[in-house]
Amino acid sequence: MIGWRLLTTAPMDGARNMALDEAIWRARLSGESPPTLRFFAWDPPTISIGYGQRLDAALDLTACARLGVGLVRRPTGGSAIYHDGPDRELTYSVVAGVDDFVGAGDLLEAYRWIASALLEGLRRLQVPAEMVAVIPSSGPQPAFCFARTGSYEIEVRGKKLVGSAQRRQSGGFLQHGSVMLGADAQRVRTLFPGDSDPLRWMTTIEESSGRRPGFEEVATALRAGFAAVHGIALSPAGLTSGEERLVDQLVQEKYGTTDWNEHAQLVRDLSRVS
Repeated sequence: MIGWRLLTTAPMDGARNMALDEAIWRARLSGESPPTLRFFAWDPPTISIGYGQRLDAALDLTACARLGVGLVRRPTGGSAIYHDGPDRELTYSVVAGVDDFVGAGDLLEAYRWIASALLEGLRRLQVPAEMVAVIPSSGPQPAFCFARTGSYEIEVRGKKLVGSAQRRQSGGFLQHGSVMLGADAQRVRTLFPGDSDPLRWMTTIEESSGRRPGFEEVATALRAGFAAVHGIALSPAGLTSGEERLVDQLVQEKYGTTDWNEHAQLVRDLSRVS
């Protein structure tokens, strides 16, 4: 099996975080970079919305501005997530080609492959987590990601702990996921007034295990989960010079723009950005 790159980055704003993941994805699709597992956080706290998600009254943009909360549209799908910095949340991304592991070419199998590693890592933290089975889609997508659990996502006692979203091209995929260490309940309810209680079906490591581990402890446990379950060798490394150049371009032309983030004038094809 091909070696994997492990990338742990300092907290950064939403535009740079999403540009970085797209740059890694594009480099993997072109064969210029290896499959990559990344752990990261956000500064300032940021709401990321799904690739095709509409902005409406379910998310209070006025409250975002008042509270200094950033907004960015992800290249992956799903619903909105509030990323409240490394004290309360760890975000992961996985970039892989269709031949990087058995099942990588299938949407649900890739979800299951990633979730099984995350589950092992969480259990190393003494979190009583479980992976849910395949769940048929029904009804409209909620505005807040943690209001509903999807196939092969992770719960504790019926409440969602990890929210994930994926986007695929013919040669590979990018998956994002949010692991909740803790939560600022009042702030989440303020930012998502469109849901009667956006936290009703969400839990955190702190709530489910009785303590809140730090970002580095969680990253170490999850890394061990990937290595143990899948036998992959994770080698710490940074970005290539080509990836770094593309990050800057994507921030300027895409993820740092109002058209992309708010108005849903979406660039539907990765090839539009060279």
